[in-house]
Amino acid sequence: MLSFTEENYLKALLHITLEMENKSEAGTNELASYLGVKPATATDMLKKLKEKQLISYEKYGKISLSETGRARAIEILRKHRLWETFLYEKLDFSWDEVHEVAEQLEHIQSQKLVDKLDKFLGFPEYDPHGDAIPNASGELKPSYKKTLSEAAEGSVCRMVAVKDNTVSFLKYVSQLELGINTHIKVISRQPYDGSMEIMINNNKIAVSQKFAENILIV
Repeated sequence: MLSFTEENYLKALLHITLEMENKSEAGTNELASYLGVKPATATDMLKKLKEKQLISYEKYGKISLSETGRARAIEILRKHRLWETFLYEKLDFSWDEVHEVAEQLEHIQSQKLVDKLDKFLGFPEYDPHGDAIPNASGELKPSYKKTLSEAAEGSVCRMVAVKDNTVSFLKYVSQLELGINTHIKVISRQPYDGSMEIMINNNKIAVSQKFAENILIV
């Protein structure tokens, strides 16, 4: 049985290596920064995870998930995103509220409950933020990569996910009446700072480059 903290570390490593940068290893400082802890604290936990054969790690070296560690991390991620979907679709939580609650629910150990939850929701492939949900076999669809900042002037695209899942960003996106599957027309882009003028639901809106880099499109 893993502790909540150990599970959080495994999920963080999966996010950094698989989803954030699509690489196989992470650094201790990178992991500590992601989790908001001191590098020394992260090092102590990494030693424990190594003893349990969940990661490969040498002091001052890179960290990678073992096959067992990756499987456990995907299980945790699956639970988290299924609970987010349940809260959003069935209990009317807003998409900026679901993450914190799902952080608590993801540690429930009943596999039967998780499988029934998946079936109850109709085996969803993506959560409310557009992030892929691993299936029961641990398979995970590729993450969306193209951002709004890459869209050509005059093009029409569709928002499919967000890179930034913070409450402040999600609330801002909602204020713009932008959500998953909303169509966006790119009217213009300023060469100076990368800011853009876009159209959403016939409303023209000016957005920053930082905003555009956190909206994923197809």
